[in-house]
Parts: sequence; C-alpha cells; structure tokens
Amino acid sequence: MRIASMISLAVSLLIAVSALAADGGAPGGKVVSRLADNPRGTVAAADSGTPLSQSPLPARPAAQSYPKIVLYSVSWCPHCKQAKEYFTRNNIPFINRDVEIDTEAYHLLTGKYKSQGVPVIVIGDDAEVIRGFNEKSFQKTLDKYLKK
Repeated sequence: MRIASMISLAVSLLIAVSALAADGGAPGGKVVSRLADNPRGTVAAADSGTPLSQSPLPARPAAQSYPKIVLYSVSWCPHCKQAKEYFTRNNIPFINRDVEIDTEAYHLLTGKYKSQGVPVIVIGDDAEVIRGFNEKSFQKTLDKYLKK
C-alpha cells in the first residue's frame, strides 16, 4: 500500500471516528459506506446522505476600527522597539517610518514635528503627536480616538 493511500485512509478513519463521537453517532449508528465503496473517503449520515456536520468556529469579535497611527523610529532605539512590540502584541495597526532609511520621514520628523528624537507617534491626521513611548499614556490617548 502506498504511503499516500495509507495517509488518506488514516485521515478518513480519523474523521469518521471524530464525527461519530461528536454527533453521538449517525442515525441508525452506521456510516453510509465502507472506504472500499467510497474512494474519496467522505463520511455521511446513514439516512441523510449528507456529510456529518463539524463544530462551528466561535464567533470572532468585530474588528476594532483604529485611526491612522504612524511611528517615526530607528532600528536601534529601545523605546521604538517597545512601541512596535506593544502595537503588534495588541493588534494595533501602524505604519513604521525608519528615519535613518526614509529621508522623507526624517524631514517630516525634524521639520513638521520639530523633533530630533524618536520615537514620535502621530495619531490620525496629525490630531495627536506623542513624543516618546509609555504604554499607559499611549493607550489613554488612543482610547480617546477609539470612542469617537
């Protein structure tokens, strides 16, 4: 018996056993066909001819709508790294602009935002400009924009 056939057989059997255990068995306590009669390996309830149902996935919470968040940073900055990790860990979408690589970002940082240091976080369309990073103060500021 080839390896692919053996794997297919094992998967089919596992699905059949799992489905029967989850549903308490098909009506009449039977599976429609043997694997030899059912080369595709599908499992169906004896009386209905339809595949046994699987448990539904739990509902996902609605996606949070965030304002635009731009982080001006450099790769070696520990506070920039902390901000990036916080955003990623909390699924907060952001745009990272490395001012050592991106000259336009550098000119925005030093000109428009009048900063020589990083990180600088801009929320919305310049609605809020935060210099430095502190999780609690950032979240407090962000919460003002999430409630709108």
